[in-house]
Amino acid sequence: MDNMTMHLLAGINLGLAVVLFLALWLVALRIRDASFVDAFWALGMVVIAIASLWLHAGDLERQLVVTGLCVIWGLRLGLHLFGRWQREGEDRRYASLFQRAQNRGLGFAAASLVLVFLPQSVLMWMVSLPVQLGQFGEGFGLLGMAGIGLAIFGIAFESIGDYQLERFRKDPANAGKVMDRGLWRYTRHPNYFGDFCTWWGLFLIAAEAPWGWLALPGPLFLSWTLIKWSGAPLLERGMAERRPGYADYVRRTSGFFPWFPHNPR
Repeated sequence: MDNMTMHLLAGINLGLAVVLFLALWLVALRIRDASFVDAFWALGMVVIAIASLWLHAGDLERQLVVTGLCVIWGLRLGLHLFGRWQREGEDRRYASLFQRAQNRGLGFAAASLVLVFLPQSVLMWMVSLPVQLGQFGEGFGLLGMAGIGLAIFGIAFESIGDYQLERFRKDPANAGKVMDRGLWRYTRHPNYFGDFCTWWGLFLIAAEAPWGWLALPGPLFLSWTLIKWSGAPLLERGMAERRPGYADYVRRTSGFFPWFPHNPR
């Protein structure tokens, strides 16, 4: 296919994201549960990455690296989250969201469409801008090589963190305990920090392309989400009440960026 301009590729991908999430909304209506959408944030980015590779005929080596990093990140995380949803059922955050919507007279169909699937389709598209605009340009300079290294580090970091947490949870002796081992000793959210590194790495790659800096809203929004909005803060809300010892864990462990544990005294 002939070279495609950035704005045209991004516009096509936006339409693709909306169509994909509308299809997922229909699935949610059937099963009366929308919380599986978290898995499709990652899997949807895989779709966007592959579509971008197919739509734009540029430097194939560069495109394969950018797309490959996103596919590895997205498949691992998406399948991990999908498996967790299958095991644990509806996420309490979504159940609370729909309960509040119902109290205001908004049914499940309308609430899930307006509050979940439509906005998340646009936000997923925006966060994936680095992998879309990273398809452009030629080769890799120092910035791009640094981005590749940072993205690989992020994928490895969150993969190890998730593996450690899964092993911890499967041990019956750890029931009700706080995970404070391995990477979780240095940050309360290794998985979110890994996402942060991966997408800032992909942005560095995109930044080498002409007008690639336009992808900046993606990692900025993701960082704010993970650190200040629906990531770490929402997950930790009420955790101290549900997990004995969690308050002490918070006092001695870095909230996001890894650092050595400190004595709370």
